[in-house]
This record gives sequence, C-alpha cells and structure tokens, in this order.
Amino acid sequence: MSKPIIVLKCRVLKSQNLSGILPPELVKLRHLQEFDISLNYVNGTIPPEWGSLPLVDISLLGNRITESLSSMNCLETFLRSLASGLDGPIPSGIAFLTYMTNLRISDLNGSKVSNFPSVSNMTKLIRLMLKSCNINGSLPVYLGTLTKLKTLDLSFNKLSGEIPSNLHNLSTLNSIYLTGNLLNGFVPTWMLDSKLKVSIDLSYNNLSSSVDSVDSFCQSRQSKLNLFGSSSEDNSSEILTCPGCLRNVSSFHINCGGSEVAVDGKTYEKDTDSAGSSWLFISPTNWAFSSTGDFVEDNRPLKTYRWTNTSSLSMKNSELYMNARLSPLSLTYYGFYLLNGNYTVNLHFAEIMFTDDETYFSVGRRIFDVYIQGKRVLEDFNIEHAASGVGKETIQNFTAEVTKSTLDIRFYWAGRGTTGIPFKGVYGPLISAISLNRNFHPSSVSGNGSIVGIVAGVVFAIFLMLGILWWKGCLQHNNTMEHDLKGLELHTGSFTLRHIKAATKNFDFANKIGEGGFGLVYKGLLLDGTVIAVKQLSSKSKQGNHEFVNEIGMISALQHPNLVKLYGCCIEGNQLLLVYEYMENNSLARAFFEGPEEHRLTLDWPTRHRICIGIAKGLAYLHESTLKIVHRDIKAANVLLDKNLNPKISDFGLAKLDDEEENTHISTRRIVGTRG
Repeated sequence: MSKPIIVLKCRVLKSQNLSGILPPELVKLRHLQEFDISLNYVNGTIPPEWGSLPLVDISLLGNRITESLSSMNCLETFLRSLASGLDGPIPSGIAFLTYMTNLRISDLNGSKVSNFPSVSNMTKLIRLMLKSCNINGSLPVYLGTLTKLKTLDLSFNKLSGEIPSNLHNLSTLNSIYLTGNLLNGFVPTWMLDSKLKVSIDLSYNNLSSSVDSVDSFCQSRQSKLNLFGSSSEDNSSEILTCPGCLRNVSSFHINCGGSEVAVDGKTYEKDTDSAGSSWLFISPTNWAFSSTGDFVEDNRPLKTYRWTNTSSLSMKNSELYMNARLSPLSLTYYGFYLLNGNYTVNLHFAEIMFTDDETYFSVGRRIFDVYIQGKRVLEDFNIEHAASGVGKETIQNFTAEVTKSTLDIRFYWAGRGTTGIPFKGVYGPLISAISLNRNFHPSSVSGNGSIVGIVAGVVFAIFLMLGILWWKGCLQHNNTMEHDLKGLELHTGSFTLRHIKAATKNFDFANKIGEGGFGLVYKGLLLDGTVIAVKQLSSKSKQGNHEFVNEIGMISALQHPNLVKLYGCCIEGNQLLLVYEYMENNSLARAFFEGPEEHRLTLDWPTRHRICIGIAKGLAYLHESTLKIVHRDIKAANVLLDKNLNPKISDFGLAKLDDEEENTHISTRRIVGTRG
C-alpha cells in the first residue's frame, strides 16, 4: 500500500516578525500548495528552486523582496504580492497562468514602464488588481470579456486613451478603480447613470469635461461615481462650487470621522459622512474629501470608513481622537477658496484600532504615506511608532504653499503593514483631525520674498492711484469703486455682506468692541471658527472712502508679527467693511485709559518694555520695507494687543508712501493724525 500524499498549507508564518531571506529548502516540501509569509521583514530574492513547487496561493504582502516577478510563473490561482518590494515590470510569462482567479500586484519598485500585461486567457479572474505598477498604454478591450470579474483596480498607473465601453457588459462587476491615470476622452454614458450599482472611481485623470459630465457630477454625490479632479480642463472649481461657502478663507479645522468639537478656541467641524468605496463628500463650508477603494476580505463587525474608539483616552484634547476616518487605498482632503500664501498644516493621529497588551492585537502595524500638494511628506508612516504607543496622539506639522486657492492632503496605502489585525480589512490610512492655519510672516515666504515684494508694490501703486482719484472727486459713485476693487488681484480676501452679517449677528450692538474716526468695530465668528474684527464705514463719508482704499492698499502688501492682519474686505451696497484678525485685549488705550478702572489691564514693566519693543519693530519694518511707509497716526488706540499681550499696529488710513530712496526723513506740509 502506497503512502498517502500530504498536501501542505503553510499559514503559520504570517505576522511572525520574521527576517532574513526566503529559504531555498522549501523546495523539499514537494506538495506545498499554499505559502503565506506576509507581513514580516523578509528580504532578498525568490529562490529559483521554488519554480518546481505546485504553489497555487502565495502571499508576500508587506515584505522587502528584491526580485523580478518572473520567478513566480509557477502560480495557478492566487497571487498576492502587495508592496512586497518586487521589481517590475510584470513579466510576459504571467499570461500562461490561465487558472488564476485572484491576481493582486501593487507598488512595484523601479521606474521602468511597461504595457498592459496579457491577462486575456485568465477567464476565471474574479479580482484583478495591478495598482501602481508603472503600466502605460491604453486599457485593453478584452477586459470586457472577463465575465467573472468583480473587482478591477488599475489605479495609480500611467494608462491613457479612452475607457472601453464594453466594460458595461460585465454584469458581475462591483467596483472599478482607475484613479490617478492619464485617461482621456469622455466618460461612458452608462457610468453617468445616477442609479449606477457599480462603484467607479475616475478621479485624477485627463478626461474631457462637458456639460453632461459636470451636471452628472452633482448627481454622483448621491451615487457611486467619483469624478473629482478627473477633467483635463481642471473642472475642480465647478465640481466644488459651494453657494454657501466663504471665498478667500485662511483656515479650516476638521474632526475627521467625528462630530463637531471646540478645542483651544477653534471649532473643528464634523466629518461624519458614511462614505463608500468610491466617494466624494463636499462640506457646506470650504473643504471636501475623496475616498477610493474597498477593504478586501473585510470581516470587521461593522464595515465602515469611520472608526470610533471604545476605550478611555487620557491624552490632551482626547475629543479629537475618539473617532477617525479610514481608507483602504487613497483618501484626499481638499481645501478650496483659500487665500494664496504659506500655511501651517497640522495632522492629528492616534492609533485607536490596536491594543498595547500582549495579545495578538498588539502586533498590528499600520503603515501609509502622506502627500501635501502632491509632494510626499511622510513615507511608511506608522502612527504607533510616532506616538510611542497606541491610544496616544502625535501631531505632524508641515508648511504648505497655496498658489491656486486650493490645498490637497492625500493619505495613500502602498500595501505595507498588517491587514488582518484585529480584524481582516484593518489597514490603510487613518486620520483623526486636520487643522490648517494661514502663516504669512516674511520668514515663511523664503525664496519668493523678492517676487512678493514686487507684486505687493504693484498692487499698492494701483490702490494708491485709486485712492488719489477718489480723493480728488474723480470717482463719485461707490459702484465704481466696487467694480475697480473687485477687478484687482488683491492680497486680501473678499467677503460677502451676507457672511459678515452672519458672523456679527447682523452687527448686533452686543458685538461692538470699538469705535473711531473710521467707524464702528464689531466682533464676529466665521463658519470655520475664526474670530474676526469687522470695521464698518458708511460709504457717504468721502474722507472715509479715501482712508478705506488707502488702508487696503497699505496693509494688504505688508505682513509682520507686529502689524495687524487684514483678512479681507467687503464693498457691497452702501457698506464698506474691513475684516481683521481679532485682538483679545483690544487696544493699548483701552488697557490704560478707557472704561471702568476695574476692567483695565495691569501691565508690569517687563510687559510694557516688550510692548514698546514690538511697536518699534513694527515701525522699523514699515520704514525699512520695500515700500517704505510712514504710519502718521501712531497712538495708543491704534496699537492692539492679542491674547498674549503682543502689540500689533493698526489703522493705516493716514499712512504715506515714501517713494524717494534718498530721503532720510519725511515731512508733510500739513498736520495729520489725531488732534491733541
């Protein structure tokens, strides 16, 4: 009697923290059909001896194998080599694996591109993933003949040409991911059906936009089609059109995956949309997110793109980390209608899905990349390592430049880390909160300082000419000034009267914080949580109009820690409004002289000295800047104090430009400033 043949299936090597090279001795297991060594630290090459093994299922996911795929031609049904470190391109011999049912290859090393591999004979394919494999050329028409295909993921390649129309014939399809390619032509009509049952992601391509495709995008917010950034004509502004959104904002704060919370005086907006495998969500304010991919073999108790922490957190601002947004492949947060300039981006992370005990859960590893404005700023980022443990926060800070009023922050899973701890489907990016704040100090402008100075000078000259014409009576109607100002390339934002009324509760007297020759000053609160101060002037005052134009021209061209920041202006109807940063301690005059004595500030001598030095630095900057400006109305009422009692010079309505480089001092023929 002959001995029975033992068919071995080796699963015990998964997630065992193994290192070293793959053993050639494995060939001695002549009947080995399945080999899973995923999620370890194995490197080196694939032993050529393995070519004689009858392997039908091999998983090298998440290792660092440096080898061509040509050594894997023995496989028959299942290949998983997600981010294993393999070198491309995909070998032509893969075409002979006719019994393949599940082919998943991603993130191949090297820059060599190749044409689409021949998989036409793999008629049994159920899942085809060739993600980030440097594939170029067009999509083969034969894809429409793979009648058992359920998932097609060809994202982040260099594919071009049109989308084959016969994909519509695949009744078994659940999802199509063509994100991040160079596809052109029009979107097939069947994909624009609002009742579409297939999840389709065409974001970030070169598809031609049309009235139909843009209109359909509004429908796609309720369907499974994601066309975000898909047009060669850059239709993002049309796609993200938001009637209620403020233009030219300078910050936003998002509690990713969670409800609205207030932290450190800032309101973090809620982000509770359920999302999906191909999804775009546009907030009512100034941000959106695009999510791509579905969790493969997901067996979590609740299949969701949000996660809620179930254990107690003792960290600071724990309310930001009770929830998080997840993504299986790519998650992009997008800010729009932003003022151009440098910003500080704070990304808040905390690993809330693993545990720190000695159980199986503790060996979980989440690894992903982060891109800001298309530049990778974090590679193989591990939240647990960065925070020195699970359930602990880590805040990653970056500086980003906004040049086209938009900002994108992308979180991308490159196939590394664990995928089944504590449940299958737990992998990919996780983000707890995002905050964006404008940072326009001269030190952050770096190499563009001279360009900014030139542009600022041109803008100022235009404003100054406009102010002179108004002063001399050449511009008699507010409508003319409104038209001219709106036609200029401002360094400030433009606010609508409706939004300012909402921020100040229709100029409620309870929000009044000051009054001067210019007019009244109100405190306001924008939708993004930014506290503002609004100067109001009646357009009937001719002198006030001149000061209004002059102030915009002066301060919009200047940025310094000791000069008050001008966020924007509003010229609408009979209203002339300036929107500034809010100063918690009002003016130096209020601190010393005004109001009830018990409400005045007690300033010690070191604080007074610091305030004096700050005022001097602000004046020195004005006098020594490219524009050389003399304020001409420095007084206690025009020196504002923030919450830390830092001084900031305000009110540039009477400021004068020194346009002669040889002047060592400036004098005027008439007295200006405040009487007395």
